[in-house]
Amino acid sequence: MTQTSENVTWLTQEAYNKLKDELAYLTGPARTEIAAKIAAAREEGDLRENGGYHAAKEEQGKQELRVRQLTQLLENAKVGEAPAADGAVAPGMVVTIAFDGDEDDTLTFLLASREYASSEIETYSPQSPLGSGVIGHKVGEDAEYELPNGKKASVKILKAEPYSG
Repeated sequence: MTQTSENVTWLTQEAYNKLKDELAYLTGPARTEIAAKIAAAREEGDLRENGGYHAAKEEQGKQELRVRQLTQLLENAKVGEAPAADGAVAPGMVVTIAFDGDEDDTLTFLLASREYASSEIETYSPQSPLGSGVIGHKVGEDAEYELPNGKKASVKILKAEPYSG
């Protein structure tokens, strides 16, 4: 999983390999495909009113942005092990909390960088108020974090397990 400090992103070997493969695809086959789309659209004539050309150029811009993001992320990556299943909250864990100790009002989320965000489970960054508030706490402990309005909120850690997905 990941943990971002100032300039370092911690990744498991599996996550590092996945991001490296994505970068290789985007800088190889994907660039060739988008160049072919742009060339084909350019041959259709007037570029000012050519929707296919503009869509392909926009897609190219998004691809190149992702290439820059991945390059920067991988340049600053440190490869390490997944967090230990010792009950302490750390990046790369699925955490279940109860708000104000109310075990009927719970939230389960993945504590990780946005590179891991998926539709399967809500993801909170370790730098978010909630994420930074729960890091280091163990199952059964209470943790506090600051709300956007400046007030403090209290949560109880119910579960913390390494993410396996």
